[in-house]
Amino acid sequence: MNPLVSPTWLAERLNDPDTVVLDATLPPVGVTPPVDTYGRYLDRHIPGAVFFDIEALSDHSTSLPHMLPSPEEFSKSMADLGVGSGSTIVIYEQAGVFSAPRAWWMLRTFGAANVFLLDGGLAAWVEAGLPTEAGEVRCAATEFKGNFDSAAVKDFEQLQEKIADHAQILDARSAGRFSGAAPEPRAGLSSGHMPGATSLPFTELAVDGRLRSPEELREIFAAKGIDIAQPVTTTCGSGVTAAVLALGLEIAGAPQVSLYDGSWAEYAQRPEAVIEKSV
Repeated sequence: MNPLVSPTWLAERLNDPDTVVLDATLPPVGVTPPVDTYGRYLDRHIPGAVFFDIEALSDHSTSLPHMLPSPEEFSKSMADLGVGSGSTIVIYEQAGVFSAPRAWWMLRTFGAANVFLLDGGLAAWVEAGLPTEAGEVRCAATEFKGNFDSAAVKDFEQLQEKIADHAQILDARSAGRFSGAAPEPRAGLSSGHMPGATSLPFTELAVDGRLRSPEELREIFAAKGIDIAQPVTTTCGSGVTAAVLALGLEIAGAPQVSLYDGSWAEYAQRPEAVIEKSV
């Protein structure tokens, strides 16, 4: 199933009480001062949209960034936001393709069935001449029962097994960070890559703020030597842009996709992890 929907598709369902719209915009990495994405949400958002704060909704019992919370914690958070297990959920971000796929992946991993991404995000909505509103939106609490899909998530030990088995691992970081030529943005971490991993910067899957077509995505994966009929695990710096690759694989028709949630933030600090460089 292609999870992308158009502004027109969403506009036709916007007043449906079962439709929930989420702004899942994270600040871009490395921008100083940090972009106030919540402030931008307050200034302008799709009518009825609720702010999905990926950082706030992550596991804060670990020092690793953006890790999945427990199913119980996530279920309570979604219920409080007004997101029900049976809701039709449409996620967007304010510009580009960066963090909304992480929200899509989180919701899918915790069992939400009808989760979609607005193709082109808020920019496409505005370009279509559709209305926006300002201010915070709060929805009535509902019920969300998280049903955790363990197959969608890999931990460090499972990732090590995949490396040993020469499984397909796709890395969404920049080519420089993957090769070791560029530094990591997180202090104290070496750049480089996992043995056997393939570099595919997440930015290559989108153009002008939209994901490429299924045919184009299949061509990109094939050019990287990825057999999408076989299992693929995605990774990145902190588990956010790995979800862009996971989304692209879904659109391309890959049946078995998992995401290494700890990603490079965890891998590079583990003393037993092997780091390769190609510079």
